[in-house]
Amino acid sequence: MKTILSLIFTLLTVITFAQKDIYAFSFNDINKQTVSFEQFKGKKILIVNTASKCGYTSQYKELQELHTEYGDKIVVIGFPANNFGKQEPGSETEIATFCKKNYGVTFLMASKISVKGKNINPLYEWLTHQKNKSFTGPIHWNFEKILIDENGKVKKRYRSKTKPTSVDIINEL
Repeated sequence: MKTILSLIFTLLTVITFAQKDIYAFSFNDINKQTVSFEQFKGKKILIVNTASKCGYTSQYKELQELHTEYGDKIVVIGFPANNFGKQEPGSETEIATFCKKNYGVTFLMASKISVKGKNINPLYEWLTHQKNKSFTGPIHWNFEKILIDENGKVKKRYRSKTKPTSVDIINEL
């Protein structure tokens, strides 16, 4: 049984890495509705792993500002994850309520996923292995940002300390 599971995992990993762009992926939004990345073709996408009890949580405000001001050029998507210091313990309902109440979040939020480790979501497995202008490898903390270009390729990654409305990110738009 263990061998079969290992083989299945290996096949899924090979299939995941074979993806040439993000458009083959989909995810569940915070309301459990399926969202395909295909619908964002021609736009840049900023993917951020988020957490409600982190020192960087206030970045929700700037993510919302980015969405409001540049929403015609970029799609902002938050992916709540409880991988770092158990800083996202809430349910999807609790996360959505927190984000709306405290930061007025209207940008797209995904259902909670794992962004590292043995239970890493296939999207993040793919994202963290894509060559880009900055760096590859695992997510190190909450609020790391991954910029996808208009063709569905990873263009650049930003560590947690880079603010969503930083010159570095705005200049990429």
